[in-house]
Amino acid sequence: MFDQSLLNNSRAGLSEIEAEYIASSLLRICPTVSPGQTNSEVAKLLDGQHNLVSIAVIESNKPIGLINRNFFMEGMAKPYRHDLFDRKSCIAFMDKDPLIVEQNMGIQALSFKVLDSGRKTLNDGFIITDENGDYLGLGTGEDLVKVVSFLQAEKNRLVTESINYASIIQKSFLRSSKEDMNTVLQDYFMHWEPRDKVGGDYYFCKKFADGFFLALIDCTGHGVPGAFMTLIMAAFLGDIVLEDNRMDPAGALAIMNIKVKTALGQINDPGIGDIEFDKFAQAQKGQSDDGMDTAFCWVNTQTGMLTYAGAKTPLFYIGTISPDVHTLEPDRKGVGYIDTPMDYQWTNQQLTLTKGMCLYLTTDGIVDQIGGLKKIAFGKKRFSTLLSENYLKPMPEQESIIMQAYYGYQGKQRRRDDVSLLGFRY
Repeated sequence: MFDQSLLNNSRAGLSEIEAEYIASSLLRICPTVSPGQTNSEVAKLLDGQHNLVSIAVIESNKPIGLINRNFFMEGMAKPYRHDLFDRKSCIAFMDKDPLIVEQNMGIQALSFKVLDSGRKTLNDGFIITDENGDYLGLGTGEDLVKVVSFLQAEKNRLVTESINYASIIQKSFLRSSKEDMNTVLQDYFMHWEPRDKVGGDYYFCKKFADGFFLALIDCTGHGVPGAFMTLIMAAFLGDIVLEDNRMDPAGALAIMNIKVKTALGQINDPGIGDIEFDKFAQAQKGQSDDGMDTAFCWVNTQTGMLTYAGAKTPLFYIGTISPDVHTLEPDRKGVGYIDTPMDYQWTNQQLTLTKGMCLYLTTDGIVDQIGGLKKIAFGKKRFSTLLSENYLKPMPEQESIIMQAYYGYQGKQRRRDDVSLLGFRY
């Protein structure tokens, strides 16, 4: 019989756990009978061992059939059956076509075979042989179900633990940005809420002697695929803004575009064919089409000038004279995607900052969320109204109001995407 303690104590990886469980791990050493033995002898054997579900019939050490306890007992209980069958060969009640498996068969292959053979095998069990087809023992459907259930639970556990650890890694990448935000911004909020445990949204802040660089990034996808993309973007962005490119957000976007397209093999430009890709990379057109929507902002604290470049991500702002919400509109090309040319140039836009001005960046997780009575998107108009009605309040209070409105609007609708929202008062 398989070792129950393995189910309770194993903390190995899934492949190692699956390797532990082959057909022989379910082996039960059970008594057998031969075709020369009578039904009377089988009855005595079953009466003496009440835990026997089935008995294998063996000839020259080769299994030829299986006798199920319930089927045998019910058959022999009918009138006159003892008189008719007691002295006859036990093969009269034998299943001549039981499931026979080799001891090294993996649990997954075994479970498929059991399913194919139907309920009979779950009830009767199956015969386990060595490599030469010689009988070794029996396996039961009950033991197989226990192991399959355990392996599924372990798979779920390992995936969950991996995602939890990935969440720690992703948050660690955000820590330095959060620290710099705390230094350069006094009244602000940064709401980062992955749809799943990890997500495809990412924010970045880097402090310099003459200002700070801000970026809010929405990578392709969410969950684990999106999180992988954020790590790629974070690595590239950290290198780019260390140069003077920080003062030229549009130029930084162009460099990022080249890096992403090259790294992911998303080249769709004529004349670009000399790049060698790893044989395992998705270099063929159409196999990968990933990238990001983002807003890059350089804030020069010495001149009070903000320089913005957007890839499908607008900048919202409210001045000090009226509550009207204004936007700096982005370019309509995302970064890194196949349909974005390698030499695409984004546009810098400048905004003179005044004391008390409020600025906001958001990924599309809020505005695209379906909800409300009409089950339509939250939308930019509803978002802008919230900003206009609450911009005089402290930024953390604005965050709470916006998010409560968002949650209320979403209601019981499925969350569509990650949600990231940045607001600060200059």
